[in-house]
Amino acid sequence: MSINALAPGIKIIAPAREWGMTREQTIEYAQRYNIPIPITAASPYSIDECLWGKSCECGVLENPWMEPPADAFTWTTSPAEAPDKPEYAEIDFEKGLPVAIDRKKMDGVSLVGKLNELAGKHGVGRIDHIEDRLVGIKSREIYEAPAATVLLAAHRALEAMTLSKYQLRFKEKVATEYAELIYDGLWFTSLRQDLAAFVRSSQRFVAGTVRVKLFKGNCSVVGRRSPRSLYDYGLATYDKGDVFDQGASAGFIHIWGLPVRTQAQVQSVTDDELEKS
Repeated sequence: MSINALAPGIKIIAPAREWGMTREQTIEYAQRYNIPIPITAASPYSIDECLWGKSCECGVLENPWMEPPADAFTWTTSPAEAPDKPEYAEIDFEKGLPVAIDRKKMDGVSLVGKLNELAGKHGVGRIDHIEDRLVGIKSREIYEAPAATVLLAAHRALEAMTLSKYQLRFKEKVATEYAELIYDGLWFTSLRQDLAAFVRSSQRFVAGTVRVKLFKGNCSVVGRRSPRSLYDYGLATYDKGDVFDQGASAGFIHIWGLPVRTQAQVQSVTDDELEKS
């Protein structure tokens, strides 16, 4: 799809698909012509890798009842064998982008690589799920995405502090559309550019630091702070420092509940009446 968008005149050649080769035939062909591939007949996984993560399918993984064997994972330590002591990391964000780990500034590639190593050591980032392909087929995929798992959790926690309820609600819809669009190979489209414009705008004040705890396959957000935080201790506390006017609640609840009371008074029916209707 990317080639169609950027260079529509180029012919795409996919021998394995066009020749109708099975996985075994593809492996045999590669071995015959000394084409280096990281799979064998005993471990015939279909693997895709990039900086952001690794996907693995095929072979025994095609049985969704079977637990993934150890050799399906290469980026992450088994949680059972991960360190017995948790490790903490602090991630700094500016305009929604991660820029430092434990106050050490890094470019994006170095930062993701560092988190892949750090989180992977603790077994974080293993995903086993059934996904829906664009063509309508369900597929069982094993993913390893240590850095992505940590960054998404940290970023979501920071957004919860710095975006309004309405921004968060709408951004969830945009994120779902954005992810599906990318999965379907439509990165180089006008819609992706439009969605990206909204995302960039929404991230203007998403800045601060998030502390995460990595332990036995889990990534937990245990702290967050931001100079642009919408969290106000004076409004949120239950202690003496509370500045929220509790007396205003009664009027608010009365107005807020008006449509509920109106409908209950006009359209209230019993269970017996409902069954008869």
